[in-house]
Amino acid sequence: MRILYHIPLSPACRKIRLILAEKRLPFELMTEKVWEKREEFLKFNPVGTVPVLVEENGLAIPESYAISEYLEEAYPDTSLLGRTLGERVEVRRLVSWMEGVFSQEVTDKLLGEKYMKRFLRKGNPDGTAIRQGYTALYFYLEYLGWLAEMRIWLAGSFFSQADLTAAAYLSSLDFIGDIDWSRIPAVKEWYARVKCRPCFRSLLQDRISGITPPIHYADLDF
Repeated sequence: MRILYHIPLSPACRKIRLILAEKRLPFELMTEKVWEKREEFLKFNPVGTVPVLVEENGLAIPESYAISEYLEEAYPDTSLLGRTLGERVEVRRLVSWMEGVFSQEVTDKLLGEKYMKRFLRKGNPDGTAIRQGYTALYFYLEYLGWLAEMRIWLAGSFFSQADLTAAAYLSSLDFIGDIDWSRIPAVKEWYARVKCRPCFRSLLQDRISGITPPIHYADLDF
């Protein structure tokens, strides 16, 4: 059985969980306490971060980008990048934006400060960073709303890694109750459609000690 080493609320890990499930590739989840720096795990990824995917043949693929590209090449039957060069460019642009700018200016300042710091034992939350994160969140959600209004899916007429990546990031923030969906109806409608896909089922069943998600988190109709 292939194994995905992960941290439950990590958006990057959630993205890979969604891609694996969308491609119908069976896998086992293994929560990795990265602060322990286990020698066995460091053999898979010397940097010591998750996600790391270990195939049944022993091949270890670290980091979200490398894993997602590997899965597209190794299991192309269910493509999540689009068919044309232009479609693939747009998918990769949106994935890069979510994993770059959105992650740095929103996720790191909300999920990172409020949860991951405690989980990784890196100190207390920074109130200023949290306020900055909330301001950036709705600025960027307006852009996602524009995409959702103009297109069937975020990158165009096809479901892709762009949708799974954005949904992974928003699901983590939704789990800790940081999204007011009433302010972004177009994003809410798009997210509800993603949330209804079979690949999302395991994420909606996540339960984490010390955090109670809002009631709507697992509700397909919000």
